[in-house]
Amino acid sequence: MTRGVRVLLLLLALCVTAAGCGLAAPGGSDADPKVTILGPWTDEQEVRFKEVLNGFGIPYTYQGTAATREVLLAEVQAGNPPDIAILPGVGELVEYASEGRLHSLDGLYDPEEYGNPWRPAAEGVADDLWVPLKADLKSIVWYRTGEAPRPRPAPLAAWCVGMGDDGASGWPGSDWIEDLILQRAGPVLYARWATGDMPWADGPVRDAWTTWARMLAQDPDAAGRMLLADHRGPAGGHGLLFGGGCDLEHQGSFARAFYGDRSGRAAFADSAPLLPGGPYTVKAHEVSADFAALFGGGGAARDLIRRLASRDAQEDWGRKGGVFSPNAAVPPKDGAVDKEVSHRFTDQRVPLCLDASDVMPAAVRDAFYEAVLLTMAHPGEPVGERLDDVQKVQDAQPEDTPRLTGVCGRPQ
Repeated sequence: MTRGVRVLLLLLALCVTAAGCGLAAPGGSDADPKVTILGPWTDEQEVRFKEVLNGFGIPYTYQGTAATREVLLAEVQAGNPPDIAILPGVGELVEYASEGRLHSLDGLYDPEEYGNPWRPAAEGVADDLWVPLKADLKSIVWYRTGEAPRPRPAPLAAWCVGMGDDGASGWPGSDWIEDLILQRAGPVLYARWATGDMPWADGPVRDAWTTWARMLAQDPDAAGRMLLADHRGPAGGHGLLFGGGCDLEHQGSFARAFYGDRSGRAAFADSAPLLPGGPYTVKAHEVSADFAALFGGGGAARDLIRRLASRDAQEDWGRKGGVFSPNAAVPPKDGAVDKEVSHRFTDQRVPLCLDASDVMPAAVRDAFYEAVLLTMAHPGEPVGERLDDVQKVQDAQPEDTPRLTGVCGRPQ
């Protein structure tokens, strides 16, 4: 054996034993077990999230998809769930918890740092099985700077609307229904409906749905185009707001991520004065959150959640990615728009309510989305049949399905 061959074999052995040769995963080597993470962030948001993860020194693999619910279900059914799943809501996590699939997060974060409504509970389920990592403000309307809308309902043509998504289409329409119920009926009735204690055909739900359908019926052809449009706007563009032909976008605080380099030209107002059938006064703010849950009980996965939920990581992520933290210990962000969002998260005069579809059982949520899409496709038809269809799905849920509580509350 020549000296050159011996050197080559030695180098190859070192590569194998030390997991070297440039193949190491972020934060560790291939010889280390990697924490598997499923989350909802892709593209630029995924890049920023990974920058935070890389600072922990914990080996990981991350799968980002807008279809987190569908992907997680498939992986659970295949017997290979991720160590950590991050979902845009707790309705499904409650179902996984009732099946005994989630591990406790006790000791991984300070519950006192998360006030209302960021730690909803479920009857008969432990209250330490999920933690919110990222928050978004809804009940707002985006507009181009310098073109502030008047406080009155706007016609359909003024609105930027798209129902399409990589995952469950229809949720942008459910946001309209939810916001109308919230601003018309208030947080108490909203919470009863969201948690299954109010029938879908009851007045607050039926009236809000009818009001929205009437706006769509102003121009059925436009409603049909909105049904097919992507809520993020055209690929490679600057979101719906800067795509031309519309002036107002009823969308959460995450919408700025779609505006790209034009995000500095976007501002927002409370939605209540602009919703159809109004103007209404602001009775509450709808919010959403991405909740992390532990499907694998390994120490590295627990450590990663502990770090993600910490004040330092939440601040770092906010600086890198422009995201908002539900952690009350994290100070408000700089910037005019960011300060306005933070103010609504902490204003104790106005309650916060979690997105209703996010707290519903998965089957009810999907029926809700389908009814929204059918309403957009046929806005002139009576809404009663749509509501009856969703009610049938809700009535078919097992009687022992845990119901969430605490979905609305004043910030602490």
